[in-house]
Amino acid sequence: MNSKIEAILAKKGKAPVSELTAYDYPSARLVDEAGIDMILVGDSLGMVMLGYPDTTHVTLNHMLHHTEAVARAAKNAVVIADMPIHTYETPEQALETARALMAVGADAVKLEGGAAKEEHIRTIVQAGIPVQGHIGLLPQKVKEEGGYRMHGKTDEEAAAIMRDMEAVVRAGAFSVVIECTRHAVAAEITKACPIITIGIGAGKGTCDGEVAVYHDLLGGFPWFVPGFAKQRANISAEITRAVKEYIADVQRPE
Repeated sequence: MNSKIEAILAKKGKAPVSELTAYDYPSARLVDEAGIDMILVGDSLGMVMLGYPDTTHVTLNHMLHHTEAVARAAKNAVVIADMPIHTYETPEQALETARALMAVGADAVKLEGGAAKEEHIRTIVQAGIPVQGHIGLLPQKVKEEGGYRMHGKTDEEAAAIMRDMEAVVRAGAFSVVIECTRHAVAAEITKACPIITIGIGAGKGTCDGEVAVYHDLLGGFPWFVPGFAKQRANISAEITRAVKEYIADVQRPE
C-alpha cells in the first residue's frame, strides 16, 4: 500500500478525511492544489459529464479516459477510480478491470457491494491494489431498486449494511463509502468499523470523512442537485453571465 493511502488510514479517529470527485485535468488540479485528501473519478461522470440519466451507461473506456486525465493532475491526493457496472461480475474480471484502471494512473479502485462482493475485493487486494468499498445505496442498482432512496430505515436493513461493512473489512479494503444511509446507522457502522468510512447523504459528522460530487459542490450541474448536497458556489450562473456578455460584445456594432 502506498504512502498516500497509509496517511489516510492514519487519520482514523484523529482527523476527518475529505474526498471529492473530479473528472478532468483542470478540475482535478484545482482540487488537488486546494488540499483534498482523496479524488474520486466517479462513474457519476456519466451524468454530470456525459449526459446519461444514471451511472449504468458508463463503460470501462469512459473510466480509463477520465482517470488518466485526473491522474496527470493529482500530485498529492489519492486518486480512486470507480469500477463501472458489468466490469466486475466475477473476481477474475474485477481484477482485470482494477489492473486496467491502475495502469492509467489510479492509486486505488472503488466498487459497489458488500457481502456479495467480498471475494471480488479480496482478489483485487491480494494482487496489491487498494480498494474502497461502497455500501448502503448502490447507484449502479438504481434501476433494480426502482430509484434512489434512504437505506437503513428498518432494523433488517441496518443489520444488512453492517454485515456489508464487515465483509468489506474482511476482504481488506482500506476505506468504504456509506451512501444515503440513515444517519444513526452510518454513525453506528463507523464506530464499529476499523477502516475509514466516507459518507455521502449519510449525515454530517457520522463518518470518518465525506465525499461530494464536484458539480454539486460548485453548482456546475443546475439541472439536478441531490437534496443532501450543499452547494458552495454557483459556477453555472457565472458561466451563463460570461457567455451572454461575450455574445453581446460580439453582436455590438463597431
